[in-house]
Amino acid sequence: MVACSLPSSMIAIPNRRSSPDLFRSWNLVFVPCLRSNSSSRFVYSASASSRSISRLRGAPVRFSFTEGDRGSSSAADSSAAEEAQEAVVEILRECGASEEESVYIASNSRGYLEMLIGNVQELDEHSLWGSWNREIAEEGVDLNSCSFRQKVYYMARRKGDKGILPFLESIGIKFSSALLIARYLSMEKLPELIKKVNFVKGILFPSTNNEAFIGKNARRMMMYLSITADDDVQRTLSFFEKMEARQGGLNMLGNRDASFCYLIESFPKLLVFSVDNHFKPLVSFLELVGVPKEGISTILLTFPPILFYDIEKDLKPKLHGLAKAGAEEKDIAKMILKYPWLLSNSIQKNYNRLLAYFNVKKIPKASFDIAIKSWPHVLGCSTSKMKSMVEQFAELGVSRTMMVPVITSSPQLLLMKPTEFLEVGLSKKEVCSMICRFSPILGYSIEVVLEPKLEFLLSTMKKPLKEIVEYPRYFSYSLHKKIRPRFSVLKSRNLDYSLEDMLSKNDEDFVRVYMDVDVPLVVPSVTSKDAS
Repeated sequence: MVACSLPSSMIAIPNRRSSPDLFRSWNLVFVPCLRSNSSSRFVYSASASSRSISRLRGAPVRFSFTEGDRGSSSAADSSAAEEAQEAVVEILRECGASEEESVYIASNSRGYLEMLIGNVQELDEHSLWGSWNREIAEEGVDLNSCSFRQKVYYMARRKGDKGILPFLESIGIKFSSALLIARYLSMEKLPELIKKVNFVKGILFPSTNNEAFIGKNARRMMMYLSITADDDVQRTLSFFEKMEARQGGLNMLGNRDASFCYLIESFPKLLVFSVDNHFKPLVSFLELVGVPKEGISTILLTFPPILFYDIEKDLKPKLHGLAKAGAEEKDIAKMILKYPWLLSNSIQKNYNRLLAYFNVKKIPKASFDIAIKSWPHVLGCSTSKMKSMVEQFAELGVSRTMMVPVITSSPQLLLMKPTEFLEVGLSKKEVCSMICRFSPILGYSIEVVLEPKLEFLLSTMKKPLKEIVEYPRYFSYSLHKKIRPRFSVLKSRNLDYSLEDMLSKNDEDFVRVYMDVDVPLVVPSVTSKDAS
């Protein structure tokens, strides 16, 4: 369809009188489906060329939008658009929407109005009302003599979507997607659907400003998952990809106007569930297990399939699975708040696979459970990737006995690549020694944290690499707030020192030992943030 720049109150009117050299159309066909097994009342198809007029017999209705006269808008077109909008408002009122709701929906469903206008113009042009209006002949209505507004009204009524199609478009869903989603909602009544949408929006987008936190959690999920995704995880990742592609990316995940339409497009059956029988009990259950009210939106937006879970059949067994993995009851709410995807089937099955792998490696279940509790992302790691990481530790000389404290104190290291430390000039033996002395070192970014401090050590302090092998905790201190100021003090006094002597003491002890005064060390102010 050709994109036209029109005022919000204007509707693009289909024009089939373009010159032949400009003709290029997409034809939307809605055919009553009398012998179809589809749950939809209509069949939707698209063609890049005109169809024979004879194909219109038997009540097909077609809408063509050509490329000609894109910049023009006549008074007649404007009048037709207004009449069509009035007709849709009337239909929506009959379907139970309030006057205000009807006007808003009709004003924000351009694709639906264009379809109706195109259908009516097509029938007018080919004089097909005589065969089309047999279905309403019993009402004594002669459509040939009806006004344009009346024709649009009967066209909309015949569609049988009960106002759901324009409503879906009015909440931001693309018209093409609305056609598909409307199939799932054929049994819904418009007033109840409006209330349902408002309720779900209230759950997902409360007044609390937690958009940044939601986006951060979504990125974590995308970054650390290396297992084969089940259907729930796959649809969630697809939803995230749609959000990532738009302006603002995943930071807009918690924005009502930005993400709700993408959520419904990714999970089209979401609006089928009952507010009273499903959504309200679900929210109450999450609060019961300890999720704070303001955190419910974070959980549901970071892993929307939870919105579909049955409390007895799905949620309770999955929470029990986390308890089996060593999570205490008081910690479960905190875990699912930050990592709600832990409730997916693929993650819970992966726990058993990882447990079997570590059992072969003679690493106790208790140690693995501690790792999960402190760094749940481990559950998203495939056994093949985990095997690769453990083998890298073994290549560096980290034995099975040494691995246990590494896993329990710094489980995030299982997702790192320890061999990267060889790139800075350290031997395998030295890296092994550093890991055993201070395992969190592997969690630091090489580019952001390690390289600047290593450069300062070698170029400014003139210290050899063996110093950080003996005292790897050096990398845990702030370069600007601690390392540089203390180095300046010791250099000005021409004192000999080790890294441990320089950094392990608190400020008072450092001043007393190296400055021989009883005042605290004043840290010089810096404008840049340290990356430790």
